[in-house]
Amino acid sequence: MAKQLTGDQPQGGDRLTSARIIAVQDDLVQIEVMATGRDGGHAQLVKNEVIYICPSEPNERGEQERLKAEVLRVRGMIADAQVFESTQGVAVGDAVEQSAEMLSVELGPGLLTQVYDGLQAPLPKIAAEYGIFLPRGVSVAPLDAAKKWSFVPTVKSGTKVGAGDTLGTVMEGRFTHKIMVPFGLSGEYAVSWIQEGNFTVHEVVARIADEAGNEREIQLAQKWPVRQALSGRILKGNRSRRLYPDEPIVTTQRLIDTFFPIARGGTACIPGPFGAGKTVLQNLIARHSSVDIVIVVACGERAGEVVETINEFPKLNDPKTGGTLMDRTIIICNTSSMPVAAREASIYTGITLGEYYRQMGYDVLLIADSTSRWAQAMRETSGRLEEIPGEEGFPAYLDSSIKSVYERAGVIETNDGDIGSLTMIGTVSPAGGNFDEPVTQSTLSTVKCFLGLSADRAYKRFYPAVDPQISWSRYLTQLEPWYEEHLEAGWTSRVAELTELLQRGVAVLQMMQVTGEEGVTLEDFVDYQRALFVDMVYLQQDAFDEVDATVPLERQKLTFRRVYELVTRKYDFADKNVARDYFTRLTGLFKNYNYVATTSPDHDRLLKEIDDLAAGVVSVGAGDAESTADQS
Repeated sequence: MAKQLTGDQPQGGDRLTSARIIAVQDDLVQIEVMATGRDGGHAQLVKNEVIYICPSEPNERGEQERLKAEVLRVRGMIADAQVFESTQGVAVGDAVEQSAEMLSVELGPGLLTQVYDGLQAPLPKIAAEYGIFLPRGVSVAPLDAAKKWSFVPTVKSGTKVGAGDTLGTVMEGRFTHKIMVPFGLSGEYAVSWIQEGNFTVHEVVARIADEAGNEREIQLAQKWPVRQALSGRILKGNRSRRLYPDEPIVTTQRLIDTFFPIARGGTACIPGPFGAGKTVLQNLIARHSSVDIVIVVACGERAGEVVETINEFPKLNDPKTGGTLMDRTIIICNTSSMPVAAREASIYTGITLGEYYRQMGYDVLLIADSTSRWAQAMRETSGRLEEIPGEEGFPAYLDSSIKSVYERAGVIETNDGDIGSLTMIGTVSPAGGNFDEPVTQSTLSTVKCFLGLSADRAYKRFYPAVDPQISWSRYLTQLEPWYEEHLEAGWTSRVAELTELLQRGVAVLQMMQVTGEEGVTLEDFVDYQRALFVDMVYLQQDAFDEVDATVPLERQKLTFRRVYELVTRKYDFADKNVARDYFTRLTGLFKNYNYVATTSPDHDRLLKEIDDLAAGVVSVGAGDAESTADQS
């Protein structure tokens, strides 16, 4: 009979060899209970329990291997389990050990700057000990067990505490890392003993006792099952509370922050075909967004892209701190060449680490690249389990699985009153850029911001290649009060005006592709030129220019105001050639303006040239037609 393990059950019991392999299919094995359990009866098979497969033959080093696996389905005395490593050499009859643990990660100081695989194995440590070709069955602690941390208590003996309450802090780089009461505990406890000093993550720093006097030791590190929301029990117990996202994260990308904003604690997806610039865009967002901590989950992408990320992040300067970007980053790395089962688990590992830092009151950004590969891993596992397939062979529960991932994002008011957030951005890689495939459609029905990348815009070198015709954000109206207060009144209505202008421009372009310029009126042609101007000078951004790569919100506001004034004027051009020449020159000046820093002497010069050019054209301003005509 299947039973769900919960977070407050003991993590890590004695090894129990209680089952054996009865079938092997790729990374899926079938096990059968064969031995007596601790209570004298048959051992219980539990869904999502971690088990270890012990091949009868030792490896080339003469060591007994223990291959980590997770129980997926229980049917009486038989269970199906996915193995997180190669099953080569695993044979029918091999012993199986039960752990009485769910698939869990270790939470504590030392997570930042780490590069883990999907099961939280530290890849640099494994590579240093075993070489770049990682052997299977190797177990390395995710946190440095020898490093000491300076623990400073924030409570005294006798203080009443509960799950998620802060007992003390250690400094993890520039971050104050809170040591909290284990999240799976229920009820109220009293601190019976606590000490200050330097300790490793597994040394006891405090003891807490329940109402019956039963004591529990507290270490700097604790475990949590990745498939359960870390804040779930704390929220149900009203120790923390979920808040409504009411402000955006500032990515410093004009197109996103102005037209398609992402709320702090919100969800977004970036689907696009190969070569459309997903990796560059997500790196820009990770580097420049107004968040404290970044978690990059590479679940199934090509190894070359992941290696590039791992090599670049330690070298990139962090504009927030002046250090390196890696100082506030965790990378979860499971490429397409790694086992399918570990790829499926990697996204849950990243989310759990993000929830942990959110519970400390930090703003966390999680970028999953790509959820398509994660869904394909689920499809492979589902197929091997012979489950009834859904559309394109994906499991029937694909939609609910995607929703269960994104719903773990959000804004939390923690136990001690701090506000933390977890913002999730998932990139999707639909085959051939087909946005109608199941993963993209399920994601679109879940997230509230859709940044659709276009192969056509990428081919034209319009970067970021986010297509404004298909992209949308429900946060624009949700965050309207914030924009009205922090930017200017009428911000969202003006953004809506320019969005409509961009749509009219595309409609006119499509008409001209059929009839030529002669087939459209001068008014329509001017609308097309206005829309093209907005696209060229505001939507596009140069990722390799020091100034244009990242634009603060204040400069975005000033730039948008000037662009809006220029495109909403009522121009009176003599013909289409005059209109084209004017907007071409205006675009050149404005693109040069985007490349100069605010402190540069060229900044004011270029603005004056833009104003002079605009003043030299006969136009009708809003309510000031005569004076504008007199100026010209």
